[in-house]
Amino acid sequence: MKMIVAGCVVALVILAVGNIAGAEDDFYGIIESRPTSKAGTWIVGGKALNVTEQTEFDEDYGPLNVGACADVEMDDGKVEEMESEPLQKCAAN
Repeated sequence: MKMIVAGCVVALVILAVGNIAGAEDDFYGIIESRPTSKAGTWIVGGKALNVTEQTEFDEDYGPLNVGACADVEMDDGKVEEMESEPLQKCAAN
């Protein structure tokens, strides 16, 4: 019985560490600053983000300018997509 419990504990620790290492870090935030082009360092919700040419942009709710609300989708610390959102989305978070 002790080996089964120990094995379960080890499996849970491995799952927890794996989820932290590969965790997605999606959030809403107000764009505080951005480069003149899309690639470069953006400040969104107080976080400095390195946006690359591979980042997808969706501006259905308006341009991603300073003061706009953005939904930032990240995977392993990389900005995968940035979408404009209504300001209410950022006020709710």
